[in-house]
Amino acid sequence: MPERDRIKYAKSGDVAIAYTVYGHGPPDLIFFHGFTGNIEIENEIPWQAAFLERLAEFSRLIKFDRRGTGLSDRLREPATLEIRMDDLRAVLDAVGSERAVLFGTFDAASVCVLFAATYPERTSGLVLYNPVARGSWAPDYPWRPPPDEWRQETEELVAGWGTYAAAESWVREMAVTHADDPDFIAELARYWRLSASPGAIATTRRMAADLDVRDVLPAIRVPTLVVNMPAAREEAAYVADRIPGARQFEISGPDYAIYLLGDTLVPELERFVATLGAEEPETVLATILFTDIVGSTEKVAELGDARWRELVERHHAAVRQQLSRFRGREVDTAGDGFFATFDGPIRAIRAAHAIVESVRQVGVEVRAGLHTGECEVVGEKIAGIAVNIGARIAGQAGPGEILVSSTVKDLVAGSDLRFDERGSTELKGIPGSWRLYVSRPPAEV
Repeated sequence: MPERDRIKYAKSGDVAIAYTVYGHGPPDLIFFHGFTGNIEIENEIPWQAAFLERLAEFSRLIKFDRRGTGLSDRLREPATLEIRMDDLRAVLDAVGSERAVLFGTFDAASVCVLFAATYPERTSGLVLYNPVARGSWAPDYPWRPPPDEWRQETEELVAGWGTYAAAESWVREMAVTHADDPDFIAELARYWRLSASPGAIATTRRMAADLDVRDVLPAIRVPTLVVNMPAAREEAAYVADRIPGARQFEISGPDYAIYLLGDTLVPELERFVATLGAEEPETVLATILFTDIVGSTEKVAELGDARWRELVERHHAAVRQQLSRFRGREVDTAGDGFFATFDGPIRAIRAAHAIVESVRQVGVEVRAGLHTGECEVVGEKIAGIAVNIGARIAGQAGPGEILVSSTVKDLVAGSDLRFDERGSTELKGIPGSWRLYVSRPPAEV
C-alpha cells in the first residue's frame, strides 16, 4: 500500500480515531495497546516495526491510536469504557471486519473484555496482556495502588513524561536487555513525546483508575489467552480464573515491553489464533431495562377502558422513540411495561431518564430498573437470571425513579452520571443481597 494511504480515520461519534492495517489475513487481529501510541512513526522504530510485522505474518493486523493520543482526536469528554468500546467497534466497522481476535494490554484489556462480552458474535478470541480488571485498590483486588499512591505515581509520571531519565528508569524494569543502550532509551523518550502530551497521560491515568470490569469476566464466552509478566502473575490469575476456559501463559523475560516480545509472545499467540473457530454465541452481555406505569389500575378506573388504551398507545410511542434515540432494542411489551436491552449501560441510563420525562408529558409516571449481566440468546429473544434481576430491580423503584445495580454503576465510572445509594436488599427469587443505587437525572438526556 502506498505510504499516502497507510493512515486512515474512523468516526466514533464526532471523534476521529486514526488506524492502519498490516497484512491481509485471515484472521483479523486488532491490537489495542493500553499505554500510548503513534501509528505514524511506529514503522520508523525497528523494534516496534518488527513486532507488528510478526503479527501481520499470520493475520490482518489492525492497529489504532486510542482516543486522546497519537493521531486520534484529543479528548472532548470523559472516555468511559463504553466510549472506548465504541471506538474499537468504529475501527472494526471502518475496515469491514465482521469478526476479529481482540488483543488488549493493561487497561485496554478491560475494553476488550467488555467488547467480547457485549459482541461475542464479532469476537473470535481474546488475548489479554497484563490485564487490569479494576483500576484502583479494593480489599478483594489488592494489585492496584490506593488513591493517594496512585495520585503520587501519576504526578511523577507526568512530571518526567518524555524525558530521557524517565525512559531510562522504565527500560531498566521493562526492557532490561536495552538498559545500556542510550539510542534505544532516547528513541523511546521521543516516541512517548510524539504519542501523548503530559496532560493526555494524566487524563489517561485518571480514566484507568475508574475502570472496573470484574463483574463482566464470567460473561466472557470466547476463547481467551491471558498473558503476564511474573510481577503481574497474581492479578492475571485473578482474571483468568474468572473467565470460563481461559488459559494463562507467563512471559519468561528478561524483557516485558510488549514490542519486545516477538520471540516469546508471538509464537504462543499464533498457536492460539490457529485453534479458533467461528461458533455462534449462546450468551451475550447486555444492559437490561424494565419500565412499567405506576398506578395503572387506578388510572384505568379513572379514565375508562377506551381512554386508557389511548393513553397506553401514547406511552408506547414515547418509549419507543427514546429506545430508538439511544440504540435500545425492544424485546417485549407486556401490558403497560417495556423490556429492552442496550449494548452499553450509559446509553441505557440516559434512555431511562428520557423515558421518565417523555411519558410524564403524556400524563403517566413510570418506574425503571437496570442491570448489566450475561443473557442467554434464544432466537430473537434473550433470557436468563440477568433478565430476572432487572425485572426485580424495577419492582423496587418508586414513581419516576430509576434504580440500577452495582454492576451498572461500576461500568459507568468516569462518566458524568451520579447515583445515590439505596442500600442492600434481597430480590425475590435471586440469591444473595443486592446493592442498589438511584440514578440522578443527567445534565442532558
